Amino acid sequence: MPDFTYEALARTGTKSTGTLTANSEREAAQILDGRGLFPLKIVMAKTQAANAGGLFSARVNGRTVATFYAQLADLLHSGVPLLRSLELLERQSTNKTLQSVLRDVRARVADGTGLAQAMAFHPKVFNELAVSMVRAGQEGGFLEDVLKRIASFVEHQEDLKAKVVGSLAYPVFLALAGAAVVLVLMIFFVPKFETIFEKLKEQGDMPSITTALLWTSNFIIEYWWLLLLGLVGSAVAFQMWANTPSGRLTIDKMKIRLPLFGPVFMSLALSRFCRILGTMLHNGIPILKALNISKDSTGNRVLSAAIEKSAENVTAGAKLADPLRKSGYFPTDIVEIITIAEEANALEKVLIDVADSLDKRTARKLEMMVKLLEPLMLLVMAVVVGTIAVGLLMPIFKISSTIG
Repeated sequence: MPDFTYEALARTGTKSTGTLTANSEREAAQILDGRGLFPLKIVMAKTQAANAGGLFSARVNGRTVATFYAQLADLLHSGVPLLRSLELLERQSTNKTLQSVLRDVRARVADGTGLAQAMAFHPKVFNELAVSMVRAGQEGGFLEDVLKRIASFVEHQEDLKAKVVGSLAYPVFLALAGAAVVLVLMIFFVPKFETIFEKLKEQGDMPSITTALLWTSNFIIEYWWLLLLGLVGSAVAFQMWANTPSGRLTIDKMKIRLPLFGPVFMSLALSRFCRILGTMLHNGIPILKALNISKDSTGNRVLSAAIEKSAENVTAGAKLADPLRKSGYFPTDIVEIITIAEEANALEKVLIDVADSLDKRTARKLEMMVKLLEPLMLLVMAVVVGTIAVGLLMPIFKISSTIG
């Protein structure tokens, strides 16, 4: 059974918090009632939510999830009850993983668990941001609108992801092709020259670049398994480190500071934040709650921490633009636009416009980055192949001059 953290009010008027184990949120509320406590807030423990899913741990394609959100919104808008809507979507789904997830969500909702809480049991299908937005929509009474906006947001993200992957396909192909060419030269071509250069090696006239080239070739041939083991071990170690809090924070810091990719990562993160915050404010969610929900949409812990600090300053009565400016992560032009929007009381509309502007800016940066990457990859390939060619030709020139 999952664990729930709760905040409750005793008959004496004092607040108490704690953790209890129950089958559902409703059962947790009944347990608290039996203890003479009035539940103010019951939330599934984050560790339970993160590990929940069991058989349903596989991921589902983003567009499939977006379609689910849109269809659920349409059904609810048409007056179909939530349980009936989930049953219909489960039945018509062609994705086996999503079908299993929806069956579990429907069972939990039927047991009295809220939709957002039931979705939280499947973090690989419904991310934390979507769960938070659904929870806000349930509390505010605009669930259908929130679901439509989540669907639109997910579709937009999938389109952007496809554009990024498409743009980077050719540079990645060049890198792989270059690596394959170098490996073929080092394994099959370079060793054939070792016997030809044997006399120069005995005389000590072998050029340093040729010696290094032959040594590298022999090392690859003899210890390829060690290199492969090292690569796999490094990848596993990096993945384990990247999953730690300090590792994730370090990677997020590096992502926004990279020479070419950094500005692209930054624009994507800020665009997501502005779009979600604007959506929340448009639906009437108070700015503090909207900030707490939208801060996780950046996908970057450094930016999330800066936004969380900005929310604290907003609590103290400051305007949103002031702490965002002090964070140092938001471009000056965007901060100025937000300042004017706050004065004109049109923040929610302007934030969506800012997100659109950032997306266009990101597309331009991505296009420029790809244009720079292609000649750079070709230059690297030319330098590596040229180095191999020079290393093989220099001894040949020496031998020919000696004969001459």
